[in-house]
Amino acid sequence: MAKKRFNDHPFPYHAEIELEIHTLTNRGVGLGRVALPAEDSPTPPDAAAPASSGWVVMVPFALPGERVRARVFRNHKNYSEADLLEVLTQSPHRITPRCPLFGRCGGCQYQNFEYSEQLAWKRRQVEELLRHMAGIEFPVSPVIASPQQYGYRSKITPHFNNPLTRGAHASRVLTASSPTLPQDSGFPIGFLRQGTRHELLDVPRCDIATDAINARLPELRADIRARAAAGEFKRGATLLLRDAGGEVTTDYDRIINERVGDITLHFLARDFFQNNPFILSAFTGYVREQAAASGARHLVDAYCGSGLFALTAARAFERVTGIEISESSVQFARENAAANNIANATFRAGDASAIFAGLDFPPGDTVVIIDPPRKGCDENFLSQLFAYAPRAVVYVSCDPATQMRDLAHFTARGYKLTAVQPFDLFPQTRHLECVITLQAP
Repeated sequence: MAKKRFNDHPFPYHAEIELEIHTLTNRGVGLGRVALPAEDSPTPPDAAAPASSGWVVMVPFALPGERVRARVFRNHKNYSEADLLEVLTQSPHRITPRCPLFGRCGGCQYQNFEYSEQLAWKRRQVEELLRHMAGIEFPVSPVIASPQQYGYRSKITPHFNNPLTRGAHASRVLTASSPTLPQDSGFPIGFLRQGTRHELLDVPRCDIATDAINARLPELRADIRARAAAGEFKRGATLLLRDAGGEVTTDYDRIINERVGDITLHFLARDFFQNNPFILSAFTGYVREQAAASGARHLVDAYCGSGLFALTAARAFERVTGIEISESSVQFARENAAANNIANATFRAGDASAIFAGLDFPPGDTVVIIDPPRKGCDENFLSQLFAYAPRAVVYVSCDPATQMRDLAHFTARGYKLTAVQPFDLFPQTRHLECVITLQAP
């Protein structure tokens, strides 16, 4: 296949420009604008432009208030992307990143940014999403910080590519004269390189992962290299390291026990579960308080998984029901209820086409917690939720952009927004969780 021709409007490939960074996008990227000259004007295209006008240029790892020199690598229809070459005027909030791979690894965006400023900008981004995607001006509460800024992540999934073939991005291959694998990026075991979709960066240590994971990682990497050198792998793979109270497993089917507040939950290592255990008690406690503040006597957890929100909130309600499409997750939720002596919670596998069918809770006396995937709620789910018409909804999201998109549907149905509370479950990264509370008309 022929390589796609570079779009050279408005900048040629690798053109170097200077610009002011005005803001951060919700993708964690610095955004600035440049004034483009008229077609016949001799004015260079790096002339400064106001924050509200000019051609948009996205520059990863550049911070608000900085003037930078950047090199354009892609032009889109209405903006360009550029690599940061030099910070000409530095933000007073710029700090030295802890990780030597920062800027090359795609995992973190903010290690060069003071933590208090990370929180301030994440709050601002939620406000902007509210305004632009939901058409709402509403005060966003300050972001609740993670108790740990590093060493908090209890699960990581490094990858490696097929070691026996060059592939699109490998730098060397195994041959008969080279029977061992290199201990460098020739056989990377790690995460996607910043700005790429397929290229892996070798990551021997991850500073946002727990100490226990980092202690286990060298052993796992050495084992993978040895097995690959022996020809065991015919293709690449995704690895798993999950920390359960200091014990790290690499077994996808291992049962994990996680303490959250005064309850213990168990689930499979491969199952979805929040990966910052240090903030989970505050996070689930807030969701419980918001749900209980509705005055409803009954609670429905519509994406219940193994029961995290349903069981941590159960003692605030007369009856609780968790609904989940996955049969195996429902079984874990039932076992978790029994193990924690929670008798007022039941769980059932829901049919995607009839999620609330058979539910005997009166809607006007019921609050629903929803925690959908990153893509948000689909139209089918929202239609069923609105038809059920609960008294209140507590919407938990790992992607405020899709959450605010969905919020527009709630307000169109008359639901009133009463609280917006972001939580920083992912320090040093652009990611955050956001909880919004909605009351029925």
